[in-house]
Amino acid sequence: MNKKEINEIKRQFTEANCTLNRIRCCYVDYEKQKKTELNEAFLSLPQEETFKYFDIFQKALSGTIGKNLLNMEFPLEQEQEGGSQAFLLKLRQSRLEDDDLVNTFFDKVIENYEYEENYYIILVHGAYDIPGRGSDGLDMFDASSEIYEHLLFCICPVKQTKAGLFYNQVHNIFEDRAGDWYVDKPAIAFLFPLFQDRSSDIHGLLYYAAKPETQHAGFAQEVLGCTAPLSPAVQKEAFNALVEETLGDECSYDTVVAIQEKIHEMIEARKEEPDPVVLGKSDVRRVLEECGVSNEKLGAFEEQYDLNAGEDTTLMASNITNTRKMEVKMPDITVNVTPEKAMLLETAEINGRTCLIIPLDADVAVNGIHVRNGSLAPLEPEDADSGNFE
Repeated sequence: MNKKEINEIKRQFTEANCTLNRIRCCYVDYEKQKKTELNEAFLSLPQEETFKYFDIFQKALSGTIGKNLLNMEFPLEQEQEGGSQAFLLKLRQSRLEDDDLVNTFFDKVIENYEYEENYYIILVHGAYDIPGRGSDGLDMFDASSEIYEHLLFCICPVKQTKAGLFYNQVHNIFEDRAGDWYVDKPAIAFLFPLFQDRSSDIHGLLYYAAKPETQHAGFAQEVLGCTAPLSPAVQKEAFNALVEETLGDECSYDTVVAIQEKIHEMIEARKEEPDPVVLGKSDVRRVLEECGVSNEKLGAFEEQYDLNAGEDTTLMASNITNTRKMEVKMPDITVNVTPEKAMLLETAEINGRTCLIIPLDADVAVNGIHVRNGSLAPLEPEDADSGNFE
């Protein structure tokens, strides 16, 4: 799913467009014991509650594709009888009215979700009557093309507010109150099936992780039968290792900056498109070639790619570069610069040492105190030896 498709489904989680019909919930304590359950027609809930659930569902489809939101495909064996995809299809077909199916699913979730505190499981069924779309791109609500029947699942931590003095609006006084328990935003969630090309794709699902570095890969594997892609942090580590080991002694400052700038340009060129920039093995090789890496070094590229990232692994461009800043880090000094200004930093040989040169031709402040550029002393060769160049 891309951004446009995700946003189309998110718009259904509002009072005006609501297409949800049944909600099943289960409150689980830190000992994995079910404390209470909910089984209701969604629109029969009090309006104030539906607004809270809408907010949770909106958050479950928020974030960056490739970081918080991951498109996952089912392996073929999971689409056979007894597989996770086949089970989810039965669950969807039941419209959450089959207690045995729902309880079996909740039990499997509780068994495989590792969390040491209380949490709230939410499972909701919806049926979105997809409006047709004319050649002008506008929706035609009287020309339905398909019904997108789906399940949205969320696990939300249940946290306690701090005890203390609270204002009682009814009696206009402050009074002591114990901490209340509240449902926090989702930690993980999934939407099944995928909504692609404005149609159902039962061969995959959209997976959400509030903290991409902890995607609960075991949960995705055991409950959903899907293999989670590499986390953003692991993708970056794999790419960095790939570049360092492929380039070897050619891994110079100028080459690395050129590689980062090239990837940033690719992201900028497609920033208006709904699909993120994804790089496969051949794409990464082409980036290195265009940045001047020699054929001799590229001879080891495929082996290093398979070793560090994985033979068929793709890398999300936004995961392997920082579009907001470029960081130049040394043991005692860190320099941050926006990618579009990276070319202002230069390297130069001073007294036999490679130095990073930062032009001071703009407004300069030292601990917040603005200084006059004319008062800055010129850099002498001996200053480089003493470390004064920073």
